[in-house]
This record gives sequence, C-alpha cells and structure tokens, in this order.
Amino acid sequence: MLRRHLLAGGAALSAARPALAQNTGAAAEAYPSRAIQMVVAFPPGGQADVTARPVAAALESAFRQPVPVVNRAGAGGIVGTASVARAPADGHTALLALSSLSVLPEAEHIQGRTPAYTVDQFAPIARITADPTLLVVPAGAPWQSLEEFVADARGRPGAITYGSAGNYSTLHVAMAMLTGAAGLDLLHVPFQGGGPALTALLSGTLDALASGPGPVLPHLREGRLRALACWGAQRIPGFETVPTFIERGFPEVEFYIWTGLFVPAATPEPVQARLRGALRAACEGPQLRRALEAAGSPVAYQEGEAFARFFAADNARLIRAVQRIGKVE
Repeated sequence: MLRRHLLAGGAALSAARPALAQNTGAAAEAYPSRAIQMVVAFPPGGQADVTARPVAAALESAFRQPVPVVNRAGAGGIVGTASVARAPADGHTALLALSSLSVLPEAEHIQGRTPAYTVDQFAPIARITADPTLLVVPAGAPWQSLEEFVADARGRPGAITYGSAGNYSTLHVAMAMLTGAAGLDLLHVPFQGGGPALTALLSGTLDALASGPGPVLPHLREGRLRALACWGAQRIPGFETVPTFIERGFPEVEFYIWTGLFVPAATPEPVQARLRGALRAACEGPQLRRALEAAGSPVAYQEGEAFARFFAADNARLIRAVQRIGKVE
C-alpha cells in the first residue's frame, strides 16, 4: 500500500496539473489556510527533531503560514505517529517520521498487540534525509576502535550498556543488527527518545549509542564523544576516518536513519502535491541545504519510484532486525 502511495506521489505534480487547473485548483491554491502542525513523535534533540526544525522554517517561508514543530513522544514513537494517523486529512497535520514508521507496527504484532496505526494510513510526501548511523561512545571510554569494543563486549557479556529511543526504535534496531552479526550481548536501556539517550551518554550513564550524525556532531567536534564505526555502505563525508561495519567484516550491518514527511492517507492529492512541491523547492534551495548540512544531516531528497525502491530495501532489513529482537518483556 505504501509503495502504491509512493509511486502515485512521484507522479502527483504532472498528473494533477490538468485537474487542478479545471476542478480542484481553488482548493489547492487555498492550502494552507492556517498553521500546519509538524508532529515529531520523539522528544527534542533527536534526529527527527533536528531535521524538523529547519524544514518547518522553510515551509513557513514558502506558505507564509506558521509551521510549529510539535514533539509528541511516547512508546518509542507510537503515540505521536498514531495521532497523525487519526488527524483530519486536510494537509494541516503532517508527520516528520523516521524509518521506525514501518518498524513499530511489526513490533506490536510480535508483542501480541494490535498496532495503534498501520503504514497504509499515511501518504508519503517525500524523503528528506538519509543518514548512516554512527556508533558513538564517550571520549573517556576505553575503546579506541570498533575491534576493541567488540572484543571487550565478547569478554563481558551483558556488561556494556547502550541506549535507544525506546524498544524497537531506530536506534534499538540498528544495535540489534550489530549484536546479531557480531554475536554480542549488550544491555539495552530504552529512553523516551534519542535526545534523552544522548544526554545519558554524555553524562556517563550509558556506554554506547547508535545515533544519526546530526545530534552527535557538535559533541564529536568538541571531543566529548568518539565515533567507532558507521552503518553506511560507504564512509560518511566529514567522518572519513570512521570505518563502516561492512569494511570491518559485518556485511549485513547497514542502517540509515532517514527522515520523511507524511500526511494522513486520505489527504486530497492536490494538497499533497502542493506540499510536496514546496518541500522539493526547499530541499533544492541553498538555505535549507546549508541548515541541514550544518546539523550534520545533508539533504537526500527522494520521491516517487526512487523513494519506493529505497523504502522496500530498507524495510526488509528493518523487519529482519525486529524479528531478531523478538518479543521484549
């Protein structure tokens, strides 16, 4: 269903133009008629929040309407995400989502619960960023390399802690890929979001964290954190000294914290097209690109077929990792 939405979204502007001109142009031109709430299903400070704020500012400039970022955290992202699924489908409520969008319903099934939302309740506007995740530790930690971290973890099962934005969150799933591939037993400490988990890491409460580059970049620059490896297929620009897990012998350990904008599925296509057009223009413009690059999360815009292919491959990896985690007591 989401793939169908993605493909339809890619053709939205070209397909919708004649209809907009004849029948629905007035409705589309009137959009937005008031503020657009951009919901982030996590607390401030995490990857979704870091991306949402400059994107919201860009859309405010384009539409000349307020675009407040609303942090609605809870249950690893379920609370805020489900609230958008239930919101009026008029384009005035949008979700700045992470890749956990598709993970959470699968996790709910594994836990024997009815999911609070399903993926087909959303229509994709576009992908905005796609950052390979970094494995970071405090600068005072004893590990200078990934090899040292893995060797120590194997020698002390259950002793090394890592945080996440909640059970089955993107940060949890990324570490599950690593622990499964390397045969590690680490102690998982779930938080209400990536921001609180990062705060715990900086305070010394945690030993390790998987994070998008954006939230940890300033702390890496200041020497408060150390990056041991990244989950990308290639090394990250600006982090050329940080090896990938793939090149260190873990070919299945590949993960991206991507962000995308979504609206309720029943949102009229002309409204979706107008929102997509504004977002595309913002992502092509220098102001948003500079803001996201400064935050360590460069634009990686996709819509339509390209987003569909990416989503399918990413979703398959994530579902395998969630199934490896299994039921969490």
